[in-house]
Amino acid sequence: MSRTETMGLTKRGMLQSSSCNRLMDRSESLKRDSVMSNGGSAKVRGSLERKKSKSFKEVESYPSWLITEAPGSIAAVRREQVAAQQALRKLKIAHYGRSKSTLTNFTSSKVVPLVHPSPHPQRCSFITTTSDPIYVAYHDEEWGVPVHDDKMLFELLTLSGAQVGSDWTSTLRKRHDFRKAFMEFEAEAVAKLSEKEMNAISIEYKIEMSKVRGVVENATKILEIKKNFGSLEKYFWGFVNHKPISTNYKFGHKIPVKTSKSESISKDMVRRGFRYVGPTVVHSFMQAAGLTNDHLLTCYRHIPCTLLSTNP
Repeated sequence: MSRTETMGLTKRGMLQSSSCNRLMDRSESLKRDSVMSNGGSAKVRGSLERKKSKSFKEVESYPSWLITEAPGSIAAVRREQVAAQQALRKLKIAHYGRSKSTLTNFTSSKVVPLVHPSPHPQRCSFITTTSDPIYVAYHDEEWGVPVHDDKMLFELLTLSGAQVGSDWTSTLRKRHDFRKAFMEFEAEAVAKLSEKEMNAISIEYKIEMSKVRGVVENATKILEIKKNFGSLEKYFWGFVNHKPISTNYKFGHKIPVKTSKSESISKDMVRRGFRYVGPTVVHSFMQAAGLTNDHLLTCYRHIPCTLLSTNP
């Protein structure tokens, strides 16, 4: 074999060896990439699974009390309702029989208000920051509370008529004078007042003579009502089927000054000879005596007065 042929074979062998080496290097590189790829994806999958597991465990680890005690939950709302009902059961209103349980016990003239839900509760829109405290107290403690005592009904009917041409604040300031002038609204005693006594009451307590006569005449009609119906309470509450009318007004300007119900009661009272009992006066009396609950839905007294009407 010639030297030229020997060099050709040697060169061809070197090329084959180099090609084999390159193939082996490429194969090893592909293996490493595959291993790294599999390992990376495994790590990613493992990380995701760990995160998923951790998230799942965190959800499962929420304590049950946090779910049931959370503000706004059904359980929390229910607890508030139960607490309100329990508070109402404990409430004792002893102002001239504002509840049936005190019809035979008039030893106190103080009205026990419901506990305010906050230091500054939201009231009806006609109660403002400039409202007289006596008017605010009347709204908070009496307005809309059902009344079942004849003397108290007579008093509220008289006050409702007296505030015509005036306002409730001025009338409430004279409330004590009205009670003294008309013998704590004992209808039997008021009906017996003579002309001379009526004149003396008008001068002493600065009450218009026409209104004094009106109260005395109404007292005589109340005696007739008691004879025919058994009590003044049965007469008035019969117009609403012995259950207060519960309204759902959102705005103060929506509260009417009279209704078809007050018109029908007024018409019957006028027919019987009562004085100062127009539809507007009667509606004001219905609000004061709790025959209708006109507290706005946003007022903190709306729900308590509604509950009082269902739990006398």
